[in-house]
Amino acid sequence: MKTLRPILMAVGVLCALMGLLWIGQGLGYVHWPQSSFMLDQRPWADRGAFLAAFGLALILVARRIRR
Repeated sequence: MKTLRPILMAVGVLCALMGLLWIGQGLGYVHWPQSSFMLDQRPWADRGAFLAAFGLALILVARRIRR
């Protein structure tokens, strides 16, 4: 159980940051090159919101694990 907490925290932070990046791209704050596959903005914002919420949930679960 000791090694599970840092792994969940790291994965949760990475998911949350990636989700925030996708939300920013979907809202037009992050601009990708024209050759990128991320040009369709609305679905990426929705996926980013799900990924960010999943990452935050992982962080909360990891915090409840005893040290």
